Amino acid sequence: MPKIYEAAVLTQASLPSAAWDLTSFLQNAKSQIQLWGGLLLMLLGAVGLVWGGVLLVKKLMANPQSANQQQNWGTIALLILVGGGLGTGGWSMVSTIGSGGQQTITDLGGGTVIVQTIDKVSGFLSGPFK
Repeated sequence: MPKIYEAAVLTQASLPSAAWDLTSFLQNAKSQIQLWGGLLLMLLGAVGLVWGGVLLVKKLMANPQSANQQQNWGTIALLILVGGGLGTGGWSMVSTIGSGGQQTITDLGGGTVIVQTIDKVSGFLSGPFK
């Protein structure tokens, strides 16, 4: 009967480097806060969606004489729209909206706004009060 010999090769598993510097700590904290914040926003979006649905049903089933005690249609629609957006988008939706605001601020601070002085505007000082 033939003998089978096996050669065992021990290799060290590659482990992620454990960086204990301030940059790694802040990057990990940022990603963890984004995760928790996104989950919180999704939870609040689900609550807003459910509450908007409850108010919608209450508004549709309400007595016309108690209409002044109900929420208006705009509030109900915004609860449903924003709640649905946050419930499905969470952090990514808020981040997308924020990046649009960042682009506006960058455009304003980058010199893309053209300012015209009053003396350059034609016809401003040539009125009847000369």
